[in-house]
Amino acid sequence: MRARRWVGAMRPGETPPGRGRADKTDKKGPEVANGPAADADGLRGRLRAIIDGPHFQWAVTALITVNALTLGLETSKVAMAHAGGLIAGLDRIILAVFVVEILLKMVAYGPAGFFRRGWNVFDFVIVGIALVPSAGAFSVLRALRILRVLRLVSIVPAMRKVVLALLASIPGVSSIMMLMVLVFYIFAVIATRLYGDTFPQWFGTVGESMYSLFQIMTLESWSMGIVRPVMETFPNAWLVFVPFILVTSFAVLNLFIAVIVNAMQEQQAYDLEEARDTLEQDIAEQTMKLTEEANSRTRSLSDKVDAQTDALTAEIGALKAEVRELKSLLADKS
Repeated sequence: MRARRWVGAMRPGETPPGRGRADKTDKKGPEVANGPAADADGLRGRLRAIIDGPHFQWAVTALITVNALTLGLETSKVAMAHAGGLIAGLDRIILAVFVVEILLKMVAYGPAGFFRRGWNVFDFVIVGIALVPSAGAFSVLRALRILRVLRLVSIVPAMRKVVLALLASIPGVSSIMMLMVLVFYIFAVIATRLYGDTFPQWFGTVGESMYSLFQIMTLESWSMGIVRPVMETFPNAWLVFVPFILVTSFAVLNLFIAVIVNAMQEQQAYDLEEARDTLEQDIAEQTMKLTEEANSRTRSLSDKVDAQTDALTAEIGALKAEVRELKSLLADKS
């Protein structure tokens, strides 16, 4: 820590005095440090403080919400007939503000720092899609403008935590999905072999059987719509469908939920640990600052005490000299 403080205290290019050219370089050092580069860093710092501030974030959140409403109103023929120009103009203004926001972030963090953050890349892609002309071959992108609402995910911290938890659960969920596909395939082959000839509309092929089994798994009209008609011809069909429902709906899906909840708990624990580390770092920095201030005050008080002590010592010496002079005068008179 002392080495860091010493390095931080040294100026760029500082050398011991007494070396002609080096001394001239030292004189130019502060000018360079306070030149355009320092002004640019200060401007970026102030710009980052504004962008990361709560007022700026709330303003962007409000604009995203308003933009979501305008995009929804564009689908209403009545709204477009009465205020179509206003809605389209408001949409363009909000898009322009989003573009300015992206540019400000690039200036504040620099291109490398901007694209180093995943959420900034996400915002850049969403706004970039909105800028693509929605005509001709790109007409389908006009419907994708609603993706701008997803920017709420990058603005609202609670939504970011949920998305990060979902991304963290992908390895576990992928394993469960592979298990689910395996179970679906096994039961689809069984259903196709047993009921494909009699009920080709549901179990004619493995693909149709997997789709019918998916409907059964969701418990949407599974009994009266599929299983009971099959059981009228095959009374023992419940021996296939009931175990399938128990395995998929009550076991595998609960595994999905368990993995996601576990990922969210791990993400929350990580956030708490990160917040604790940040707090400890802030406490250490504040303690260091207070210690340095206390040491500087102690040194200043010590210097004042030493100066006063020297002054008193000089006065006492002067008084002793005067006393000696008086004694010599009295001795001469006597």
